[in-house]
Amino acid sequence: MSHTLSLADSLSLDDLQVFLARAARVEGGSVRLIVGSGVLAVYVAVLYPAGLLDETPTVLGLRTFALTTKDQFDIVVPLASLQERLSRLQGAETDRDAPVTVTLPIEVNTMTWSAISPPRGGWRMLGDTDHARFESTATAGIEEVASAIPTGTGEQLVRQVRREVWGRPIAGLEHIPAGGAFAAHTLGFLAPDDAVRVYETGPWTRLTTKRGHVLIKRPAWSLQR
Repeated sequence: MSHTLSLADSLSLDDLQVFLARAARVEGGSVRLIVGSGVLAVYVAVLYPAGLLDETPTVLGLRTFALTTKDQFDIVVPLASLQERLSRLQGAETDRDAPVTVTLPIEVNTMTWSAISPPRGGWRMLGDTDHARFESTATAGIEEVASAIPTGTGEQLVRQVRREVWGRPIAGLEHIPAGGAFAAHTLGFLAPDDAVRVYETGPWTRLTTKRGHVLIKRPAWSLQR
């Protein structure tokens, strides 16, 4: 079964395409689309464990978009296929202020990360922090990963290096893994004029800016602090 979206305007279409392009540079497999109450929630994976013994934190990116319809569904589709459809629509734009109807790709088998649903309520705000802390953590981590992974390195070693680098706590924010900073940086959520608000509920942490949200599920062993 094929679903459709009706985005509010071409600006929303452009924003969604930019968000997906950033996500594809990190994890280009699939994207989860949850539609309800006139809102589209778009989840992408940045980091997630490969198995039960993998201690990599689950780190997801989230952007929301207004819709002109009240449909309800929760599906996972191929990211590249969705990008292609959005690109074709961008090339056919006429009225920039008119709603844009997107016919979605056929669903794919649920990915491991997409079966994990962050809570929608119960968040407790812990405070604000400056974007610079996240930028410096992300930049240092990216450089470390790049220097530790030579060309032709096997996938198992790549995962090990990324797990070690992005699983470390952020200095001064010991309950947040560095993978959260990596996600906020690569997805374009950080800006000098925008503080990062930190929320928490149970094993989940949420980093929120005006540009989007990063959702982090920490491994059970890390919850004692």
